[in-house]
Order: sequence, then C-alpha cells, then structure tokens
Amino acid sequence: MGATIFEDLQQTEYKKAWEYQESIFDEIIGIKLHNRENQNDLKDITNRLLFVEHPNVYTLGKSGAINNLLINNDFLKKINASYYKSNRGGDITYHGPGQIVGYPIFDLELMGLTVKSYIHKLEQAIINCLADYGIVGDRLDGATGVWLDKDVPGKARKISAIGVKASRYVSMHGFALNVNTDLSYFNHINPCGFVDKGVTSMEKELGGKQDFEKVKTDLLNHLVKVFELNLNN
Repeated sequence: MGATIFEDLQQTEYKKAWEYQESIFDEIIGIKLHNRENQNDLKDITNRLLFVEHPNVYTLGKSGAINNLLINNDFLKKINASYYKSNRGGDITYHGPGQIVGYPIFDLELMGLTVKSYIHKLEQAIINCLADYGIVGDRLDGATGVWLDKDVPGKARKISAIGVKASRYVSMHGFALNVNTDLSYFNHINPCGFVDKGVTSMEKELGGKQDFEKVKTDLLNHLVKVFELNLNN
C-alpha cells in the first residue's frame, strides 16, 4: 500500500494547519491525476497523518448552520477563541488545548476504502484506544464520532467528533478526541448540531488529567493497526 508519513504539529493555529493540509491534499491529487494520464511514468503516493493541538477555535462544516454558534464576535474575543467556516463535512465543533486533532490525508482508493468505511475505521481506532483506559465508546446511529452511553436517555455524550472531506477519494480534515479539554467551550455551541446531547472528555470520565503524550502515542498505535499503516516519521 506504500508508506505513510506521520507528523506531530504540536500546537498550531487552525488556519495554518488547514493550509498545510490543503497543500498535501493538492499534491496527492496531482499525483493521482498524473498517474491516470501517464501509465508509463507512475509516481508513488505517500499518505500523511497529522496530529495537532489547536488554540481555541470553532469550525463550521459545509452542512452546518451558523445559528449553532451561540455567541457573537465580541464574545469570541472575550473567551480568546476564533471561528472558521470549513470545507469539511458535519456541523459545528470546537477545537482547543488538551484535545488531539488528527488529520489523515489518505488516498482511500489506494487503501481500498469507501468514505463510509474510512470513517468507520477512524471511529474504531478511537474506540479501541478508549478501551485501553476503561472507557466504553460506541457509534450512534445517524451521527459520526464516538459516543458514551448512547442508549441511555439523557446520558448520551460525545467524546470524539469526526468531520471529513474527500475529493477524488483523497481525505482531509478528520477527528478530534477530547482528552483534557476545557468542556466549558462547548457551552457556546450546539455541538455537531445536537441540542439534546452532551460532550465529555477522558479527564472528566476518569476523574483526573491524563498523560496527553501517552494518549497520543496510544491513539497513533491504534490508527496504525486499524488502517494497517506502514508508518514513517
């Protein structure tokens, strides 16, 4: 399947990380188009997996409604947050310190995946990682991401959001896992468009701050296993 390069961007502003993603995304699509038109001069495609931790930011997906952001620009400044309309799928979400954001830029065609099966594998890797910490994650019908107590009335809460974009079967954007996230920032939105479901974090579920770097390593290992990645970094 070829190699996958992993990069940990550490703390990076959302727009800068988005532009970096776009450059890799465009490069992979360019190689795919070249290969289709030049069968005698095939170039290798290298998938990329980025981890990043963003400063406080709200992002709205293509299908999202701006009224799910419950605050105005002045209040955004007051809480030291920014806002971007994104080209990913899904509705509104929050990214911030203490949250692992993952951006896989994968040639799904090369990996033999549909967009649906790709999202399913993302969810599975996160579910498997949470299980290592004694947290039982699950899928919720009609919604992407990873949820806890999905069938318990009034208790369903999201611990990981997923919103992706795919063009010519190349993915970008991805997932966010709440590890030590300040959940108060979710009070200012209807997360992912839901008004009747909550959000949570590993810190909240386990009753204390988690080793952020260890969770990153564990999650990376599960992504490698689930996607059968040949990782270079």
